[in-house]
Amino acid sequence: MIDNHINNPKSQKFYVKKYLDSMKKQLHNKIVIDIPAGNGVTSEILLENGAKVEAYDLFPEYFMLKDIQCKRADILNKIPVINNYADMLICQEGIEHFSDQLKTFKEFNRVLKKNGKLLLTTPSYSNLASKLSYLLFESENSKKMPPNEIDDIWMSDKKLSNEIYHGHIFLIGLQKLRMLAKLAGFNIREIKYLRISKGSLFLFPIFYPFIFISSFLRYFINLNKHKDIPKSHKIHVYKEQLKININPKNLLNKHTFIIFEKDKEINDIDFRIETIVKQFDKIM
Repeated sequence: MIDNHINNPKSQKFYVKKYLDSMKKQLHNKIVIDIPAGNGVTSEILLENGAKVEAYDLFPEYFMLKDIQCKRADILNKIPVINNYADMLICQEGIEHFSDQLKTFKEFNRVLKKNGKLLLTTPSYSNLASKLSYLLFESENSKKMPPNEIDDIWMSDKKLSNEIYHGHIFLIGLQKLRMLAKLAGFNIREIKYLRISKGSLFLFPIFYPFIFISSFLRYFINLNKHKDIPKSHKIHVYKEQLKININPKNLLNKHTFIIFEKDKEINDIDFRIETIVKQFDKIM
């Protein structure tokens, strides 16, 4: 194995391997896109489980696996495959580096087949320790500075590409991930829980009562707004958000690992409810 982190329970790679190994039968002969492919460890796991792997990265020079060619691709300029091509796409530690995350999700939708899976991992921006770090200094954790031009320009080599590989400039929490996925035709199928953030565990008894009460207050206040929208629709949307916000596992989880499922094609997504979408003459 080209990366020993897969044997370390402190690494998200350990849990990704565990999940992929558990679905070996489903992966057999399935087309799986690995982007960004990095050093190739995930591609190697997929290959061992019988998948037909296609690896892409902005800087494929870092790809170490000899059995697969990693091709250069910028997610914002399209993955070089046809529509409805892959059965699964894995974006491991990538979304926090992409400047246009909605466009990224739409590209994921384009390349996946109907009901295709999108596996996404990213540093948790929803656990309590991360929330507190953002409150104090808009930083990822207590040891880091906020995003800046020293620490967050990870790769810039014009001999290889005119693009910059950004650091964790675009960190994203569960609520926004949920919304971007909805806008791009995905539903959350499962949130995996990896390991506990010790800092979040310390903060939990202090902050959880406030989070719980505040979340329910917002839920009921907003249920009573928009009287012309069917209450069942409001409950469906707001309850999903409420559950994410008050789930202790989400507040303690050290790392985010979500499995999405493609529900609709981009052209079939329609949020038009007369009473929700504001008309232009009402905005002006």
